[in-house]
Amino acid sequence: MLLNMKELLTVAQENNFAVGAFNVADSNFFRTVVEAAEANDSPAIIAVHPTELDFTKDDFFQYVMTRVKNSSVPFVVHMDHGDSLASIMRAIHCGFSSVMIDGSLLPFEENIAVTKEVVDVCHKLNVSVEGELGTIGSTGTSVEGGVSEVVYTKPEDAEIFVKETGIDTLAVAIGTAHGIYPKDVKPELKMDVLEEIKEKISIPLVLHGGSANPDEEIAKAVAIGIQKVNISSDYKYAFYKKCREILASTELWDPNAIYPDCIDAAKEVVTQKMGLFNSTGKAKLYREANQQPWRSDLQ
Repeated sequence: MLLNMKELLTVAQENNFAVGAFNVADSNFFRTVVEAAEANDSPAIIAVHPTELDFTKDDFFQYVMTRVKNSSVPFVVHMDHGDSLASIMRAIHCGFSSVMIDGSLLPFEENIAVTKEVVDVCHKLNVSVEGELGTIGSTGTSVEGGVSEVVYTKPEDAEIFVKETGIDTLAVAIGTAHGIYPKDVKPELKMDVLEEIKEKISIPLVLHGGSANPDEEIAKAVAIGIQKVNISSDYKYAFYKKCREILASTELWDPNAIYPDCIDAAKEVVTQKMGLFNSTGKAKLYREANQQPWRSDLQ
């Protein structure tokens, strides 16, 4: 079942849970997310960074779209951190049902203008749009990048940004960073900032850099009003940790001999996140509502 982000997260918002957005860079990670979602009857978001799209190539998404449309659980295929209208249009051409335009490093008014331009185009195509306000930190361990010093989202700016752009979801900065935190760094999310933003705007909120944060903080953020949590490093780390163990202890070289255990290790992480976000078992809500795919020609 392929939905756009607005359709997916409206149900999540009404039922007080969040949906994980898992970055996918090849067929192994795609299988991990889809199979874990189906096993846990959980909605899920297939997130693809522009660098990941460059790596997988456009034709890969013919397989992706066929697989998710034929699934009984709801999926969104989402461009993560789109950096231009051109990258956004490439994603839409591949069949993505949702996009993010990241203008967070631009001056406030420029971010509004760039984001609104993308919204005006995408909404005509029934593609949802995520914007970002404030900045996400970087641990130096992720292709998604980030900044050395987080600029927290200002609640009053968030209210103006949503009104002026017409976005469907807003990524907020409350102290997270992309990647795995160094051992001497303990992330602390500013829940008071999140609460103030939630009081100002009603659209679903997004938490980037969800990996390696304390479970209790993520659970509290979901309880306050986060509807989408981005996960990349946590489950990729589990995959490659297992891969390194296998390669260090065997002479295997066939992918079908090496990767199954790696996929299982990554699935354990994805399953744990789905439980943390309270999305396990929630796919039935979409089936019960008889919610149709996001475009009639996909039926």
